[in-house]
Amino acid sequence: MSERDASQSVVLFGDNEFQELIQRAENAPRRRTNHNFHLGDSDPTHRFLNVLIQGTYVPPHKHTSPPKSESFVILRGQIAFFTFNDAGEVTAAHRLAANDPSFPCGIDILPGVWHAITALSETAVCYEVKPGPYAPLGDKVLAPFAPPEGDAKARAYLASLLAKL
Repeated sequence: MSERDASQSVVLFGDNEFQELIQRAENAPRRRTNHNFHLGDSDPTHRFLNVLIQGTYVPPHKHTSPPKSESFVILRGQIAFFTFNDAGEVTAAHRLAANDPSFPCGIDILPGVWHAITALSETAVCYEVKPGPYAPLGDKVLAPFAPPEGDAKARAYLASLLAKL
């Protein structure tokens, strides 16, 4: 699935595109990938598919500069979504799922909320929306209370989060 360009006024997506993105995520070192629908980092609204492979670790973070709210809708699979207070205590642990009436399929959070996600199913596809612009150096603040991605302690920390579901 190639990135959108200005000549595409409409982009359709479904299972075929999800499968292509899942293969890309499986081959990615971070075990996840995004597919943007917005045309550039400066767009005022960022819309994208966030594809996660089980075991990926998205460390706790928040968006404060500028403050950004976020919405996630699960299109395939199941994820865990955690929120935290400033001390690093889990304030909520949510299981979100596509096509399963036992669980909600989406979540919306206010700006400045510490949060982390991971795939519970083998693969998960989320539709995510948040305000732009995107600035790689200031888009998010990583939590000082959690190990960064790639840290030797990250796997154990993720397991401790999953135990709270």
